[in-house]
Amino acid sequence: MRPVPKDATTGALWPKQRQRGLLFVVSGPSGVGKDATITRLRQQGFPIHFIVTATTRPPRPGEVHGVDYFFLSEQEYDALLARHEFLEHATVYGYRYGVPKQQVREVLGRGQDVIMRIDVQGAATIRKLAPQAVFIFLCPSSLDELEQRLCDRGTETPESLARKLAMIPREMAEWPKFDYVVLNPNNALDDAVEHIKAIILAERCRVKQRRVEL
Repeated sequence: MRPVPKDATTGALWPKQRQRGLLFVVSGPSGVGKDATITRLRQQGFPIHFIVTATTRPPRPGEVHGVDYFFLSEQEYDALLARHEFLEHATVYGYRYGVPKQQVREVLGRGQDVIMRIDVQGAATIRKLAPQAVFIFLCPSSLDELEQRLCDRGTETPESLARKLAMIPREMAEWPKFDYVVLNPNNALDDAVEHIKAIILAERCRVKQRRVEL
């Protein structure tokens, strides 16, 4: 039987285990289903660390503090901001959002993979800080469908709805900057989630692993 060749530099018979985790960023326009896909991954028990984002917006029906988001007052948010506790933060549609810095670094350092969902503006910031992260763009099947989803939510004021609708073309124009595009049409959430899981598994199997440094 032919002997198994060893690595020329290390003499190892098998590939090395990853020392650091991978960072996955799920983004896309408002109403495309970022929260829904992450919630479904949680429900399925998919093995990845879910980053909880802090926000000053009020919770939507069914959302739980500390699970879906950290729902903070303006004063609480300001206190974290003053202590430089956010990896990335932005104001989107009148509300502020921030990704806890230490949480991400600790999990990646333990070799665990991390997934976060943020708006397109936030994804651009993370891309500058961590270009080796994996960026996934969620896409609706049509602009009309996305507009209808936003209207059907029933959680928007006429003013906020108008702002979000006006931003859709600009947000959709960002998709070529991402590594992957996943279609998330109406009534096909499980298909979109399976595609995201396939991307994560494929990235874990890469020969030349990404190395995320923050």
